[in-house]
Amino acid sequence: MTIVCLALLIFQMLVLAAIVLSWFPPGGEVLESVRRFLNQCTEWALGPLRRAIPPVRLGAMALDLSPLIVLFGVSILRGLICR
Repeated sequence: MTIVCLALLIFQMLVLAAIVLSWFPPGGEVLESVRRFLNQCTEWALGPLRRAIPPVRLGAMALDLSPLIVLFGVSILRGLICR
């Protein structure tokens, strides 16, 4: 596995972890520090998409599609690069 493939895999896991943590309400100090770390690691890719694509309204909720788009894009890149 090349360095690029490994980096893409790690980035995918960080985005997935950020998605899962977003389902939980703000918690203790440790959870918030993990949340900040994940935000710092993923915001460079998610931020521009969040600004370009508005959340999908689902009644009183809003669904942010940017993590799904990033995961899809990284999966395509891994499929093309990491054979």
